[in-house]
Amino acid sequence: MSPYHYNRSITMWSEVETGHKELQDLGRNPPPNCSAGPVGDDLFHWQATIMGPPKSPYADGIFVLKIDFPDRYPFKPPMVVFTTKIYHLNISSKGSICLDILRSQWSPAFTISKVLLSIYELLIKPDPDDPLVPEIASIYKTDRKKYEELAKEWTQKYAM
Repeated sequence: MSPYHYNRSITMWSEVETGHKELQDLGRNPPPNCSAGPVGDDLFHWQATIMGPPKSPYADGIFVLKIDFPDRYPFKPPMVVFTTKIYHLNISSKGSICLDILRSQWSPAFTISKVLLSIYELLIKPDPDDPLVPEIASIYKTDRKKYEELAKEWTQKYAM
């Protein structure tokens, strides 16, 4: 076996162990109103659900997310996207999420539980200072009632 293949085999084994640890962590300490797990037997591709926070425009909605783990996880952040359409200033129409811990503030110490909890908190308290959709951020800043009405409409249309 060449050194490259040997090192790649060790890396893949480590990644599989990391996936098992993530599953165990979710089983022991599931974040409130969130769930996640592998799609089939593939530990690199997961699906997650987040229940819309009560007393928010997302209340009663069930939001589905796709999680893809890169080869260098946990040293690189997972790719997390909403597959359920959502009206939110930090989430694009394609489901991309503007969240610092999924970008510049990522740490290998973070778990999927922490990521899901952070996304849940983003649904409660959007960050208008770091918007992914400036038009929605503008509505949020200037007409909060309209923002909440539109977010609620989208939740009822796409997440229920």
